[in-house]
Amino acid sequence: MEDYNVAPVASDYNDDSIVHLEDMEHIRLRPGMYIGKLGDGSSHDDGIYVLIKEVIDNSIDEFTSGYGKRINVKIDFGERRVSIRDFGRGIPLGKIVEAVSKLNTGAKYDSKVFQKSVGLNGVGTKAVNALSSYFKVTAVRDGQCRTAEFAEGRLTSDSGIVPSSEENGTLVEFIPDNKLFGNYHFVNEYVERRIWNYAYLNKGLTLYYNDRRYYSKNGLLDLLEHNMDGEGLYPIVHIKDGDFECAFTHVNGQNSDYYYSFVNGQHTTEGGTHQSAFREAFARVTRDFFKKDYEPAVFRQGLVCALCVRIQEPVFEAQTKTKLGSTHLAPNNADGTNDSPFLKTYVLDILKRHLDNYLHINAATAEAMLQKINQNEKERKEIAGIKKVARESSKKASLNNRKLRDCHVHYNSNHARRLETTIFITEGDSASGSITKSRDVATQAVFSLRGKPKNTYSISKVDVYKNEELNLLHNALDIDDGMDNLRYNNVVIATDADVDGMHIRLLLLTFFLRFYPDLIRTGHVYILQTPLFRVRNKQKTTYCYTDDERIEAIRNTSNAEITRFKGLGEISPDEFKNFIGKDMRLDPVLLHKDFDTKGVLSFYMGENTIERREFIMDNLRVEDDESIVVA
Repeated sequence: MEDYNVAPVASDYNDDSIVHLEDMEHIRLRPGMYIGKLGDGSSHDDGIYVLIKEVIDNSIDEFTSGYGKRINVKIDFGERRVSIRDFGRGIPLGKIVEAVSKLNTGAKYDSKVFQKSVGLNGVGTKAVNALSSYFKVTAVRDGQCRTAEFAEGRLTSDSGIVPSSEENGTLVEFIPDNKLFGNYHFVNEYVERRIWNYAYLNKGLTLYYNDRRYYSKNGLLDLLEHNMDGEGLYPIVHIKDGDFECAFTHVNGQNSDYYYSFVNGQHTTEGGTHQSAFREAFARVTRDFFKKDYEPAVFRQGLVCALCVRIQEPVFEAQTKTKLGSTHLAPNNADGTNDSPFLKTYVLDILKRHLDNYLHINAATAEAMLQKINQNEKERKEIAGIKKVARESSKKASLNNRKLRDCHVHYNSNHARRLETTIFITEGDSASGSITKSRDVATQAVFSLRGKPKNTYSISKVDVYKNEELNLLHNALDIDDGMDNLRYNNVVIATDADVDGMHIRLLLLTFFLRFYPDLIRTGHVYILQTPLFRVRNKQKTTYCYTDDERIEAIRNTSNAEITRFKGLGEISPDEFKNFIGKDMRLDPVLLHKDFDTKGVLSFYMGENTIERREFIMDNLRVEDDESIVVA
């Protein structure tokens, strides 16, 4: 827990205070500088996935340079070993050790070799090496190969250059170090999503992930069709022009615009200048076409877009490359000037030509888009008055009821710990009190529900603003106008492990899926797992999350005292520190490609009482102790 007002402790500052760290030592000491947060694999932006990305990025750069049309990716989930093999040119054999172990070493500094690469800082593979307990690289070039092995970034073996009959390319194998990442695990869906993105963005490339083939014929058009929740209001508009590509349509039931945005194949999950350029250009072109003097947000509300630009030597806001900072298609000249196209002007010119022409030619699409825009404007006017009153009410209620115990750091800040920011949504004062006393006030906030929130399946957005609890919640998250202002990276539903707790969980998920699906789609929502049992004696205490763990703990504990936690409020603050700290167990809420959101919500949260009752009765099972539980 950080105290931001504590005076520094006096200490000697002399020659001995100056310490030199080798490249690999520095990465291991400050991993956050290179891969963001560490994490245990529960979150899509945890470090183990960044390690995979850094290696594949190098293979993609080979493909985009014209070498190698296939990449093989394998993950052994038991050993947690990752293997990535491309069929490009292979790392030059004489420099293979330096290329994976010396910072500021690589070919990406030479724009003649890699014109529009993702990796430009000579860091990626070195970070993978340093943060792995085992790392092996093999390069094959024209009948020769060389293999080097490392442990925690230290060279352990080097085969030297030997003959080989293998195809040209590079093979990298690594096991992330559990001394750094803890008891981590790979979530298959997170990896698969990244593999698909590589396929969508690289026409002609075939990837094999654990022997399954991933290939896209139509690029971003395929991405949008495969990931869009529901049907578009008009056929997807697909525009390709030089280094720019986009695909988009409008959908109903979405509060803001949503983007799958990329730069040189890198998924910029936090957007950046290219995404801002598109948003501004889209609103301007459609406003001019329809001659409607509405606010820019009205034209974009409900827009779902996949967007990619390729630029030379892109500038990102961090090594993890999730937000673009470049303003031009190429870097500045040596004298500080820049004669390459301005990114905003480049995107606007393309949309002016292509989108304006498309709408003139496709009258049905233009009419559907206009209807959606007019509907957005009508809703905006309807909500405007309620919103103003609701926000004032929200501020007063927040102060009076103290429903939100905020933290010091927020996700939309530039603080180094922004990825750790978490809000726990709890039920009742007892549970929220325990978490509040146990939390890290720097990065963990608590929002306390009064009871069961309203079922939002069949209500309108206007009703959300009229409901004090829901209004307070979305204001606390600051997501009313989209994800740009989201205050917490992790939105954690922390409810009791009983029927009421499960019901509250479903009601919250219904609220997010109905009005803020992007919150789930972008991987920000989790379920907190807390122990069901405590098994202890005078020597040790074991917390058990399942019946199997309880049985095993009893078997290994003599004279055991067994406690069943019926609710979060029964767990003391001292104990809660064990469950919301660095070893916190979170289950991510994932939306699979074929998940029927509308159908699922209709069945489970709608008014189909008879069908749901029949489903429950058909799926009841009777345990040996004759107690009845839902399967």
